[in-house]
Amino acid sequence: MGLPGIVAAQSAAKSEDQSLTIHGITLYGAIDIGLQYDQHGAPVSDYSLAGENDLIQKNSNKSVTGLVPSNLSQSRIGLQGKEALVGDWSGVFKLETWFNPESGNLGDGLKSLVQNNGRALTAQRTGLDVSAAGELFGGGSYLGVSSPTYGTLTFGRQTGILADGIAKYDALGVSTAFSLIGFAGGPAGGGYTQDRRLDSSVKYVLTYAGLHLGGQYKFNTSSGAAANALELQLGGEFAGFSVDGFYARIKDGVSVGSLSAAQVAGLSALGFSPDNSLSATVSDNQTYAIMGLYAFGTGLPAVYAGYENIRFANPATPLAPGYYDIGGYVLAYINNAAYAKEKIQQIYWFGARYPATTHLDLMASYYGIKQNSYATGTNSGCSSTASAACSGIEHIVSFIADYRLSQRFDTYFGVAWSKVADGLASGYLQTSNINPTLGLRFRF
Repeated sequence: MGLPGIVAAQSAAKSEDQSLTIHGITLYGAIDIGLQYDQHGAPVSDYSLAGENDLIQKNSNKSVTGLVPSNLSQSRIGLQGKEALVGDWSGVFKLETWFNPESGNLGDGLKSLVQNNGRALTAQRTGLDVSAAGELFGGGSYLGVSSPTYGTLTFGRQTGILADGIAKYDALGVSTAFSLIGFAGGPAGGGYTQDRRLDSSVKYVLTYAGLHLGGQYKFNTSSGAAANALELQLGGEFAGFSVDGFYARIKDGVSVGSLSAAQVAGLSALGFSPDNSLSATVSDNQTYAIMGLYAFGTGLPAVYAGYENIRFANPATPLAPGYYDIGGYVLAYINNAAYAKEKIQQIYWFGARYPATTHLDLMASYYGIKQNSYATGTNSGCSSTASAACSGIEHIVSFIADYRLSQRFDTYFGVAWSKVADGLASGYLQTSNINPTLGLRFRF
């Protein structure tokens, strides 16, 4: 007589165990850490979101083996909520914190660069410019309303529409360790990684009857980034195909770097501190992109591809030294004149994802960057390592095998080979890297 009640109670407990949602508020997160070997890398950073260089960088110079974070997906913890309002409208919000599980620190790419101030390339640790600079909610913090009929309108710090598209149309799911468009935030930020997430922005997206529409505008009143930004999306899906076109215009985009020893020596005269100062290149950027995928069906492969054309020009409104960048870091030295001739980067990729079994996913992808020669003077038209403004090319080939041990716990092996040449290798200590990585990830 008591058995049905016991079974019902057990079923309820099991259902409750599978859900982290209470009264419409969901706790979610991921912890991702792995053991990585880099043929040419730099010592692991406690603040960089990637931990290691992963793909070849200017300061990559020695073999490195160590624990590295966030290889398949960003380690994070967050809250998101949905509350019914009127009709099919709901109120929505999101708060997301990024962290480095290797050290427990908040993700702060700019601090990883500050720690390299004044150091020679061979003495530097991993340092990478990213869209998170130690903010408590670096992954996002927004509030808005949503309707399945009329779309979603949100306000705050949120991913750009272009970044959302890259996350959807990358076969490797913008993996930090193995995907160019996951590791390098420039493609997702319309030129520079800091614009992968837009502070003080209003965003509208709609998916309805196979149609995709999107628009986002960043106001220039934010202390998080310069000037303003506009991003647009138009696309759709039919019979297994999904295709979207994107446009992005970024005013006063900022790319930061560590200070040289000479720049550090000059800081006191400028009234700045080496503990929070960086150098920067500033430009107005325009991006045109098209991305797509085709899914053959449940249990069958899906193929992905994308192309971006990003144009960099000198800013119409130059920034002055002392400008406060994201995270409150100071731009002590600013280059507003890097692009007397327009720089053009073409970024392209194609890949596939195959569910080999119910537990095993196999992924592979190729990524490339092609840069024009935007040098002037004696280097005009160059295609060598004489200048970073010479034409250049980068290739990345990646493979991942991801095995699900349970609903929330998986183990993976991945490897990426990266190589730079000509202008994109200017000043580099090495020109290629391979990074076999074995890792674990827990998601909830």
